[in-house]
Amino acid sequence: MDKQQTMVIKKKKVTARQKKDWVAGYVLIAPVTLGLLVFYIWPFIQNFWFSFNDVNKFNVTHFIGFDNYKQLMGDKEVWSTFLNTLKYVVFTVPIGLFLSICIAALLNAKIRGTSIYRTLYFLPSVTMAAAVAMVWKWVFNEKMGILNSVIAGLGGERVGWLTNPKTALFIVMLVGLWMSVGYNMIILLAGMQGIPKTYYEAASIDGAGGLAQFFKITIPLLTPSIFFVMITSIISGFQVFDVVYMMVLKSNPAYESTQTVVMLFYRQAFDYGYKGYAAAISILIFIAIMIVTIFQLIGQKKWVNY
Repeated sequence: MDKQQTMVIKKKKVTARQKKDWVAGYVLIAPVTLGLLVFYIWPFIQNFWFSFNDVNKFNVTHFIGFDNYKQLMGDKEVWSTFLNTLKYVVFTVPIGLFLSICIAALLNAKIRGTSIYRTLYFLPSVTMAAAVAMVWKWVFNEKMGILNSVIAGLGGERVGWLTNPKTALFIVMLVGLWMSVGYNMIILLAGMQGIPKTYYEAASIDGAGGLAQFFKITIPLLTPSIFFVMITSIISGFQVFDVVYMMVLKSNPAYESTQTVVMLFYRQAFDYGYKGYAAAISILIFIAIMIVTIFQLIGQKKWVNY
Protein backbone atom coordinates (compact mmCIF):
# COMPACT_ATOMS: atom_id res chain seq x y z
CA MET A 1 0.00 0.00 0.00
CA ASP A 2 2.86 2.32 0.85
CA LYS A 3 4.52 1.60 -2.49
CA GLN A 4 1.32 2.47 -4.38
CA GLN A 5 1.02 5.77 -2.52
CA THR A 6 4.61 6.67 -3.26
CA MET A 7 4.05 5.82 -6.94
CA VAL A 8 0.99 8.09 -7.06
CA ILE A 9 2.94 10.89 -5.38
CA LYS A 10 5.73 10.49 -7.91
CA LYS A 11 3.25 10.67 -10.77
CA LYS A 12 1.79 13.89 -9.40
CA LYS A 13 5.15 15.62 -9.28
CA VAL A 14 5.49 18.49 -11.73
CA THR A 15 7.98 17.88 -14.49
CA ALA A 16 10.52 20.39 -15.70
CA ARG A 17 8.65 20.67 -19.01
CA GLN A 18 5.44 21.61 -17.22
CA LYS A 19 7.25 24.25 -15.21
CA LYS A 20 8.65 25.75 -18.42
CA ASP A 21 5.16 25.78 -19.96
CA TRP A 22 3.77 27.56 -16.90
CA VAL A 23 6.54 30.15 -16.98
CA ALA A 24 6.01 30.70 -20.70
CA GLY A 25 2.25 31.08 -20.13
CA TYR A 26 2.71 33.66 -17.36
CA VAL A 27 5.23 35.58 -19.47
CA LEU A 28 2.80 35.69 -22.42
CA ILE A 29 -0.16 36.96 -20.37
CA ALA A 30 1.96 39.40 -18.34
CA PRO A 31 1.74 42.34 -20.82
CA VAL A 32 -2.05 42.11 -21.01
CA THR A 33 -2.35 41.68 -17.25
CA LEU A 34 -0.11 44.67 -16.58
CA GLY A 35 -2.05 46.71 -19.12
CA LEU A 36 -5.34 45.89 -17.43
CA LEU A 37 -3.93 46.74 -14.01
CA VAL A 38 -2.33 50.03 -15.07
CA PHE A 39 -4.96 51.36 -17.50
CA TYR A 40 -8.24 49.86 -16.20
CA ILE A 41 -8.25 48.38 -12.70
CA TRP A 42 -6.07 50.93 -10.88
CA PRO A 43 -7.78 53.99 -12.50
CA PHE A 44 -11.18 52.57 -11.51
CA ILE A 45 -10.04 52.06 -7.90
CA GLN A 46 -8.55 55.57 -7.83
CA ASN A 47 -11.69 57.05 -9.35
CA PHE A 48 -13.87 55.26 -6.80
CA TRP A 49 -11.73 56.70 -3.98
CA PHE A 50 -11.89 60.19 -5.53
CA SER A 51 -15.69 60.06 -5.47
CA PHE A 52 -15.54 60.21 -1.64
CA ASN A 53 -13.10 63.12 -1.64
CA ASP A 54 -12.76 66.76 -2.55
CA VAL A 55 -9.94 66.65 -5.12
CA ASN A 56 -8.12 69.76 -6.33
CA LYS A 57 -6.25 70.26 -9.61
CA PHE A 58 -3.08 68.71 -8.15
CA ASN A 59 -4.95 65.52 -7.07
CA VAL A 60 -4.66 66.45 -3.40
CA THR A 61 -7.60 64.74 -1.70
CA HIS A 62 -9.70 65.73 1.29
CA PHE A 63 -12.11 63.05 2.51
CA ILE A 64 -15.73 64.27 2.61
CA GLY A 65 -17.63 60.97 2.72
CA PHE A 66 -20.88 60.83 0.76
CA ASP A 67 -21.16 64.60 0.17
CA ASN A 68 -20.49 64.27 -3.56
CA TYR A 69 -23.24 61.66 -3.90
CA LYS A 70 -25.67 63.77 -1.85
CA GLN A 71 -24.99 66.73 -4.11
CA LEU A 72 -25.35 64.51 -7.16
CA MET A 73 -28.78 63.24 -6.10
CA GLY A 74 -30.12 66.79 -5.87
CA ASP A 75 -28.43 68.14 -9.00
CA LYS A 76 -31.05 68.74 -11.70
CA GLU A 77 -28.35 69.06 -14.37
CA VAL A 78 -27.20 65.50 -13.71
CA TRP A 79 -30.66 64.08 -14.24
CA SER A 80 -31.35 66.22 -17.31
CA THR A 81 -28.14 64.93 -18.90
CA PHE A 82 -29.13 61.38 -17.96
CA LEU A 83 -32.45 61.98 -19.70
CA ASN A 84 -30.66 63.19 -22.84
CA THR A 85 -28.40 60.13 -22.72
CA LEU A 86 -31.39 57.84 -22.26
CA LYS A 87 -33.11 59.42 -25.27
CA TYR A 88 -29.98 58.80 -27.31
CA VAL A 89 -29.84 55.13 -26.25
CA VAL A 90 -33.57 54.47 -26.75
CA PHE A 91 -33.46 55.98 -30.25
CA THR A 92 -30.16 54.70 -31.61
CA VAL A 93 -30.02 51.14 -30.23
CA PRO A 94 -33.25 49.64 -31.67
CA ILE A 95 -33.10 51.57 -34.94
CA GLY A 96 -29.40 50.83 -35.35
CA LEU A 97 -29.98 47.14 -34.64
CA PHE A 98 -32.81 46.98 -37.19
CA LEU A 99 -30.75 48.72 -39.88
CA SER A 100 -27.72 46.54 -39.15
CA ILE A 101 -29.75 43.34 -39.51
CA CYS A 102 -31.34 44.54 -42.78
CA ILE A 103 -28.00 45.57 -44.31
CA ALA A 104 -26.29 42.38 -43.14
CA ALA A 105 -29.09 40.29 -44.71
CA LEU A 106 -28.75 42.17 -48.00
CA LEU A 107 -24.97 41.80 -48.06
CA ASN A 108 -25.29 38.13 -47.19
CA ALA A 109 -27.24 37.58 -50.41
CA LYS A 110 -25.53 36.60 -53.65
CA ILE A 111 -25.21 39.97 -55.39
CA ARG A 112 -22.41 41.58 -57.36
CA GLY A 113 -19.94 43.83 -55.57
CA THR A 114 -20.68 42.65 -52.03
CA SER A 115 -17.08 43.26 -50.93
CA ILE A 116 -17.28 46.87 -52.12
CA TYR A 117 -20.56 47.48 -50.32
CA ARG A 118 -19.21 45.91 -47.12
CA THR A 119 -16.20 48.22 -47.24
CA LEU A 120 -18.35 51.29 -47.86
CA TYR A 121 -20.68 50.48 -44.97
CA PHE A 122 -17.80 49.70 -42.61
CA LEU A 123 -15.70 52.80 -43.40
CA PRO A 124 -17.59 55.14 -41.00
CA SER A 125 -16.79 52.79 -38.12
CA VAL A 126 -13.02 53.04 -38.62
CA THR A 127 -13.01 56.79 -39.30
CA MET A 128 -12.07 59.12 -36.43
CA ALA A 129 -15.18 60.29 -34.60
CA ALA A 130 -13.88 63.87 -34.42
CA ALA A 131 -13.37 64.02 -38.19
CA VAL A 132 -16.82 62.54 -38.84
CA ALA A 133 -18.44 65.01 -36.45
CA MET A 134 -16.74 67.97 -38.15
CA VAL A 135 -17.91 66.85 -41.59
CA TRP A 136 -21.51 66.39 -40.46
CA LYS A 137 -21.38 69.68 -38.57
CA TRP A 138 -20.50 71.37 -41.86
CA VAL A 139 -23.31 69.53 -43.66
CA PHE A 140 -25.91 70.74 -41.12
CA ASN A 141 -24.48 74.26 -40.73
CA GLU A 142 -27.25 76.85 -40.77
CA LYS A 143 -25.49 79.41 -42.97
CA MET A 144 -23.02 77.46 -45.11
CA GLY A 145 -24.23 73.87 -44.81
CA ILE A 146 -24.82 71.72 -47.87
CA LEU A 147 -28.29 70.68 -46.71
CA ASN A 148 -29.47 74.24 -46.10
CA SER A 149 -27.95 75.35 -49.40
CA VAL A 150 -30.09 72.75 -51.19
CA ILE A 151 -33.17 73.81 -49.23
CA ALA A 152 -32.53 77.49 -50.01
CA GLY A 153 -31.94 76.62 -53.68
CA LEU A 154 -35.37 74.99 -53.78
CA GLY A 155 -36.97 78.12 -52.34
CA GLY A 156 -37.19 77.01 -48.70
CA GLU A 157 -35.91 78.65 -45.52
CA ARG A 158 -32.66 77.68 -43.87
CA VAL A 159 -33.03 75.54 -40.75
CA GLY A 160 -30.87 75.71 -37.64
CA TRP A 161 -30.45 71.96 -37.38
CA LEU A 162 -27.78 72.12 -34.67
CA THR A 163 -28.89 75.33 -32.95
CA ASN A 164 -32.53 74.42 -32.41
CA PRO A 165 -32.99 72.53 -29.10
CA LYS A 166 -35.80 70.51 -30.69
CA THR A 167 -33.70 69.14 -33.56
CA ALA A 168 -30.06 69.20 -32.35
CA LEU A 169 -30.17 65.93 -30.37
CA PHE A 170 -32.01 64.23 -33.22
CA ILE A 171 -29.24 65.24 -35.66
CA VAL A 172 -26.59 63.92 -33.27
CA MET A 173 -28.51 60.62 -33.08
CA LEU A 174 -28.50 60.34 -36.89
CA VAL A 175 -24.73 60.83 -36.98
CA GLY A 176 -24.30 58.25 -34.21
CA LEU A 177 -26.38 55.78 -36.21
CA TRP A 178 -24.35 56.43 -39.35
CA MET A 179 -21.14 55.66 -37.46
CA SER A 180 -22.30 52.52 -35.62
CA VAL A 181 -24.37 50.63 -38.19
CA GLY A 182 -21.36 49.47 -40.22
CA TYR A 183 -19.57 47.89 -37.24
CA ASN A 184 -22.70 46.12 -36.03
CA MET A 185 -23.43 44.98 -39.57
CA ILE A 186 -20.06 43.20 -39.78
CA ILE A 187 -20.75 41.28 -36.56
CA LEU A 188 -24.25 40.28 -37.64
CA LEU A 189 -23.01 39.34 -41.11
CA ALA A 190 -20.41 37.04 -39.56
CA GLY A 191 -23.19 35.46 -37.47
CA MET A 192 -25.33 34.91 -40.56
CA GLN A 193 -22.49 33.30 -42.46
CA GLY A 194 -21.92 30.93 -39.55
CA ILE A 195 -25.41 29.45 -39.89
CA PRO A 196 -25.24 26.04 -41.65
CA LYS A 197 -26.77 26.09 -45.13
CA THR A 198 -28.35 22.69 -44.54
CA TYR A 199 -31.07 24.38 -42.47
CA TYR A 200 -32.07 26.55 -45.42
CA GLU A 201 -31.95 23.60 -47.81
CA ALA A 202 -34.23 21.55 -45.57
CA ALA A 203 -36.61 24.49 -45.17
CA SER A 204 -36.79 25.08 -48.93
CA ILE A 205 -37.58 21.40 -49.46
CA ASP A 206 -40.46 21.77 -46.99
CA GLY A 207 -41.74 24.71 -49.04
CA ALA A 208 -40.62 27.61 -46.85
CA GLY A 209 -40.01 30.85 -48.72
CA GLY A 210 -37.21 33.35 -48.22
CA LEU A 211 -39.15 35.48 -45.74
CA ALA A 212 -40.17 32.46 -43.67
CA GLN A 213 -36.58 31.20 -43.65
CA PHE A 214 -35.36 34.59 -42.47
CA PHE A 215 -37.72 34.76 -39.48
CA LYS A 216 -37.74 31.04 -38.61
CA ILE A 217 -34.04 30.22 -39.17
CA THR A 218 -31.86 33.32 -39.52
CA ILE A 219 -33.24 35.44 -36.68
CA PRO A 220 -33.41 32.63 -34.03
CA LEU A 221 -29.88 31.40 -34.83
CA LEU A 222 -28.61 34.98 -34.98
CA THR A 223 -29.81 35.86 -31.47
CA PRO A 224 -26.33 35.43 -29.83
CA SER A 225 -24.90 38.01 -32.24
CA ILE A 226 -27.95 40.25 -31.78
CA PHE A 227 -27.51 40.04 -28.01
CA PHE A 228 -23.84 41.00 -28.26
CA VAL A 229 -24.60 43.94 -30.54
CA MET A 230 -27.38 45.09 -28.21
CA ILE A 231 -25.13 44.97 -25.14
CA THR A 232 -22.25 46.86 -26.79
CA SER A 233 -24.59 49.41 -28.39
CA ILE A 234 -26.26 50.26 -25.08
CA ILE A 235 -22.89 50.61 -23.33
CA SER A 236 -21.49 52.85 -26.08
CA GLY A 237 -24.75 54.83 -26.08
CA PHE A 238 -24.42 55.62 -22.38
CA GLN A 239 -20.80 56.66 -23.00
CA VAL A 240 -21.44 58.89 -26.04
CA PHE A 241 -19.24 61.96 -25.91
CA ASP A 242 -16.99 62.79 -28.85
CA VAL A 243 -19.69 63.31 -31.51
CA VAL A 244 -21.79 65.57 -29.29
CA TYR A 245 -18.73 67.43 -28.02
CA MET A 246 -17.52 68.25 -31.54
CA MET A 247 -20.89 69.07 -33.09
CA VAL A 248 -22.47 71.18 -30.32
CA LEU A 249 -20.30 73.87 -28.72
CA LYS A 250 -20.90 75.42 -25.30
CA SER A 251 -22.05 78.68 -26.91
CA ASN A 252 -24.73 76.78 -28.84
CA PRO A 253 -28.32 77.52 -27.68
CA ALA A 254 -29.04 73.77 -27.92
CA TYR A 255 -26.14 72.78 -25.66
CA GLU A 256 -28.28 71.91 -22.63
CA SER A 257 -30.70 69.81 -24.68
CA THR A 258 -27.84 67.75 -26.18
CA GLN A 259 -25.45 67.51 -23.22
CA THR A 260 -24.89 63.89 -22.22
CA VAL A 261 -23.86 62.63 -18.80
CA VAL A 262 -20.30 61.92 -19.97
CA MET A 263 -20.05 65.49 -21.25
CA LEU A 264 -21.13 66.70 -17.82
CA PHE A 265 -18.44 64.50 -16.26
CA TYR A 266 -15.82 66.01 -18.59
CA ARG A 267 -16.92 69.56 -17.85
CA GLN A 268 -16.94 69.06 -14.07
CA ALA A 269 -13.51 67.38 -14.09
CA PHE A 270 -11.55 69.46 -16.61
CA ASP A 271 -13.39 72.77 -17.00
CA TYR A 272 -14.32 73.40 -13.37
CA GLY A 273 -11.73 71.19 -11.65
CA TYR A 274 -14.26 69.36 -9.46
CA LYS A 275 -12.63 65.97 -9.88
CA GLY A 276 -14.25 64.39 -6.83
CA TYR A 277 -17.74 65.34 -7.99
CA ALA A 278 -16.91 64.20 -11.54
CA ALA A 279 -15.73 60.87 -10.13
CA ALA A 280 -19.10 60.44 -8.40
CA ILE A 281 -20.85 61.10 -11.73
CA SER A 282 -18.71 58.45 -13.44
CA ILE A 283 -19.57 55.93 -10.71
CA LEU A 284 -23.25 56.70 -11.30
CA ILE A 285 -22.75 56.00 -15.02
CA PHE A 286 -21.01 52.73 -14.16
CA ILE A 287 -23.88 51.66 -11.87
CA ALA A 288 -26.48 52.51 -14.51
CA ILE A 289 -24.66 50.47 -17.17
CA MET A 290 -24.20 47.56 -14.76
CA ILE A 291 -27.91 47.49 -13.88
CA VAL A 292 -28.98 47.54 -17.53
CA THR A 293 -26.42 44.83 -18.40
CA ILE A 294 -27.54 42.59 -15.53
CA PHE A 295 -31.18 42.84 -16.63
CA GLN A 296 -30.13 41.98 -20.17
CA LEU A 297 -28.11 38.97 -19.01
CA ILE A 298 -31.11 37.72 -17.04
CA GLY A 299 -33.58 38.35 -19.86
CA GLN A 300 -31.43 36.81 -22.60
CA LYS A 301 -32.08 33.33 -21.21
CA LYS A 302 -35.63 33.54 -22.59
CA TRP A 303 -34.88 34.59 -26.16
CA VAL A 304 -31.21 33.88 -27.02
CA ASN A 305 -30.61 30.48 -28.62
CA TYR A 306 -27.09 29.07 -28.12
